[in-house]
Amino acid sequence: MRHGVSLFTSDRGITPAAAARAAEERGFDTFYVPEHTHIPVRRTAPHPATGGADLPDDRYLRTLDPWVALASAMTATSRIQLSTSVALPVESDPITLAKTLASIDHLSGGRLCLGAGFGWNTDEMADHGVPPTRRRTVLREYLEAMRALWTQEEASYRGEFVSFEAAWAWPKPIQSHVPVLIGAQAGPKTFAWIAANADGWLTTPLDTDLPDRVRALREAWAEAGRTGQPDVRALRPTLADLEPWEAAGVGEAVWSVPDSEESAFLGYLDRLATDLGL
Repeated sequence: MRHGVSLFTSDRGITPAAAARAAEERGFDTFYVPEHTHIPVRRTAPHPATGGADLPDDRYLRTLDPWVALASAMTATSRIQLSTSVALPVESDPITLAKTLASIDHLSGGRLCLGAGFGWNTDEMADHGVPPTRRRTVLREYLEAMRALWTQEEASYRGEFVSFEAAWAWPKPIQSHVPVLIGAQAGPKTFAWIAANADGWLTTPLDTDLPDRVRALREAWAEAGRTGQPDVRALRPTLADLEPWEAAGVGEAVWSVPDSEESAFLGYLDRLATDLGL
C-alpha cells in the first residue's frame, strides 16, 4: 500500500516545499494540499464536520493557492506525486486551469494528480457564478474541456457552462491526461459519477465501512464498462485499518499532518514514517 500525507496549507507553519521535501525523504508517495479561494462570512451551507456554519478551525480562511503550493513543492522534490485533497476546479476558468495543471505536470516530469471535489461550500461557489444545484454538471464539463485541451492538437468543446472553438494549447501533460480523483462522500450517485467521469475516489473523513464502499464503487465501475479498477485513496487511516483496506482494494492511505512549525512537523513525520516502516 502506498502512503501519502495531506497538509492543510496556510500562511502559518511549515511551507509546502519544506513539507513535501521531508515527506519524499521519508518515503511517502504523495503530497496533498487543499483549496478554498475564500470563505464567505455569511453562509447557508453547513460544514460537513460541524453540521452548521461553524468551521473546525480558521485554516479554512487562510489556505494557500494549491497550484502555487504544489509548484513550490515540485521544485523541492523529484519523485513524490503532487495532488490536491481537494481542489475546486469550477472556481477557476477551465482554459487557464488546464494550462496551469499541464504546466505543473510538464515541469514536474508527470507527477501531478487532481483530487477534485463537488464543493460543500455552495456559498463560496455561488460567488464564482456556479449554480449550487448544477455543480456536478459544471465539474463534468470542466473536466471534459480540460481533457480536450490536454489531448487534442486543435482542441474544442461545447457545453452548457464551457464552450470554446478550436484552439491550440501547449504544453500538454507528460501523462496522457492528469489523473482525476473525486473526493466526495460514498453513495450510488457519487460512484456512478466517478465511474463515468474520473479515475478514482478519494474518501472523506465521514466514510466508514470502506471494504463495502470500495466493493460498491467497483460494481459501478464495471457497470459503466470501465476496464481495470478505480484508484482508491483513503483519508484518516489508523494502523489497524491498513491490512483490511489494502485487501479491499484501497491503494493509498492518506495521513493528515499538522501545519506546525518545521521542527514539530518533522518530529511528527519521523514518528509516522517509523510506525509505517518507511
